[in-house]
Amino acid sequence: MKKKKIGVIGAGSFGTALAMTLTGKGHQVKIWGRKTAQLELMRETRENPHYLPGVRLPDELEIACSLESVLQDADVALFSVPAQTFRDVFAQAVPFLKPETVVVNVAKGIEKGTLLRLSQVAREILPTVRYVALSGPSHAEEVARNLPTTVAVAAEDEDLAREVQEIFITDRFRVYRNNDMAGVELGGALKNIIALGAGASDGLGYGDNAKAALMTRGITEMCRLGTCLGADMETFSGLTGIGDLIVTCTSMHSRNRRCGILIGKGVQPEEAIREIGMVVEGISTAEAAWALAQQHDIEMPITESICRVLQGEMKARDAVDYLMNREMKNEMHIL
Repeated sequence: MKKKKIGVIGAGSFGTALAMTLTGKGHQVKIWGRKTAQLELMRETRENPHYLPGVRLPDELEIACSLESVLQDADVALFSVPAQTFRDVFAQAVPFLKPETVVVNVAKGIEKGTLLRLSQVAREILPTVRYVALSGPSHAEEVARNLPTTVAVAAEDEDLAREVQEIFITDRFRVYRNNDMAGVELGGALKNIIALGAGASDGLGYGDNAKAALMTRGITEMCRLGTCLGADMETFSGLTGIGDLIVTCTSMHSRNRRCGILIGKGVQPEEAIREIGMVVEGISTAEAAWALAQQHDIEMPITESICRVLQGEMKARDAVDYLMNREMKNEMHIL
């Protein structure tokens, strides 16, 4: 296929890893982030030491000096910024986008306050945006080292999804298509909440049984909220649902799990976030998801408990006791 000009906005771990993957495929790639000192260090050392230590950046990958320069004549604008900052960054980027530029977003979250998915945020700012969501079990640390990874892309236009699939797919980065935008976005966002809980369970020393239960009942909560908001339940059985849930709840690459472990050990949420040193998306998403659950009268006891722990209303150990002692249920009453 014809090689593309790709601008990557966000020089964190995943943005950098994808920039490396796309550069390796022969695309003309530029990357930009808000921290000038970080960009200068990347230029000098050809490494992103805070986010991907020990991984050398390709010589062909250009470190851009501004948002305008990274998007100049870009065929694809890849956004890899925290979910809660996406609105601001996207609004700043819009003047530099060509009408035909494809916007690919890899952030996983729900905007606090508005309770919008990120595709809805993008369309609120630019109704004509050619928007694609990329999601799935894909730790940046492994993508950057070219380890086998599989993800999915979602777009309302099947041809657009296929175009992005062709741009990103390699022999080590397999890409599927999915036409369920709501399901793909919500799966990627909600699994981070469950990963916080799984991490807290590990921090409490509760073992594999407890974590397996949290993950399984967590996917039930994801289905409940997702289908209420227009998602296809089958999506939550795929890469962007249970696939992403598994990797996020079980891997030490997962910021959300690591943050949960600290909270389970008694560390205050604010201090746990500081110790992680990177954005923990599940913190903000938990608040937004619980607000949506209350708005639509949906039962999400795990999400509720995690929110109460994060807000200091409940200890992690007490949250587990609460979940274990709820009234008896039929497991198959999912919705």
